[in-house]
Amino acid sequence: MKKSIFFRVGVILSLLLFFCQNLSAQNFILNDDSLIDQRAKDKINQIGDEAKSKLGVNIYVYAKSTLGLDENIKTKEKIEAIKNFENQILINVEKPYVLLTIAVEETHVNLLFSDDFKNQINKNEILDGYVVPLLASKDKNTLFAKVSAATLNGYAAIADTLAESKNIKLESSIGNSGKVSSTIWRVVMYTLIVLGLLAYTYAILKKRK
Repeated sequence: MKKSIFFRVGVILSLLLFFCQNLSAQNFILNDDSLIDQRAKDKINQIGDEAKSKLGVNIYVYAKSTLGLDENIKTKEKIEAIKNFENQILINVEKPYVLLTIAVEETHVNLLFSDDFKNQINKNEILDGYVVPLLASKDKNTLFAKVSAATLNGYAAIADTLAESKNIKLESSIGNSGKVSSTIWRVVMYTLIVLGLLAYTYAILKKRK
């Protein structure tokens, strides 16, 4: 009888510990429209938890397949609509924050952050170096894979950048792998451009003969 009681108490305590751990863990992916792989989600939230714990910053992701804008919308109106949409997201985030937004159909990516980080985060460096190359890559990978990789890549770069500014090492960091993938993409693109120019020059010279 006593063994049965001890067993039940143990089960209850284990369940309570499980629920407490899940309550303390936050979901830093505000929306993803099922565009992000579950493994990437898990890693993003792992990095997010450690970033909040060690750096005191909330790093969020908001990804949408489409914002539902009219195809014929004018550029100025499109920019204004996206800005208003992002402002609505910011109403519910916890400060200090960094927010990575992606809208696939609108080919839009952006990085918004609290004034606290304006001297620590280079928006263009992170987007152009870690996010855009993977989203724009012309390969056989599915959109699902591209968004997953680009989001995780950019998210990890944000966390690493803030950690480095405070001389803190994040155990959940993916290290240089994100930058390496972006560098490989750039090398491939530059190679294609050079080969294209050489082929064009050869065709012109051959035509003149």
